[in-house]
Amino acid sequence: QVQLVESGGGLVQAGGSLRLSCAASGRSVSSYTMGWFRQASGKEREFVAATRWTRTTYTDSVKGRFTISRDNAKNTVYLQMNSLKPEDTAVYYCAAGPGWPEVTGRALYDYWGQGTQVTVSS
Repeated sequence: QVQLVESGGGLVQAGGSLRLSCAASGRSVSSYTMGWFRQASGKEREFVAATRWTRTTYTDSVKGRFTISRDNAKNTVYLQMNSLKPEDTAVYYCAAGPGWPEVTGRALYDYWGQGTQVTVSS
């Protein structure tokens, strides 16, 4: 019912910034809780950030550096990433789900983007 397409990944030096975008079609992003996850090589996909109603949630490792936001008029969700570290290197995915009973679990999201690679060099 909703399709998600990510963009904005790339190669950046440690301390730099990137802004990821997730463009939705088929349904409004305002109808869903929207989340960002990442998967590093050899690791499980992990929660990064989510927005449900007006509330935002972040994993501890990105608090103060990353910001999730929506532009409902553009039907797009963003992840602004500042002060990037090599440990942030991963494929980043956006996802849409009901936001119940919580927002951090992979299995609670029904729709996923294709992922975009973020590589942070030292």
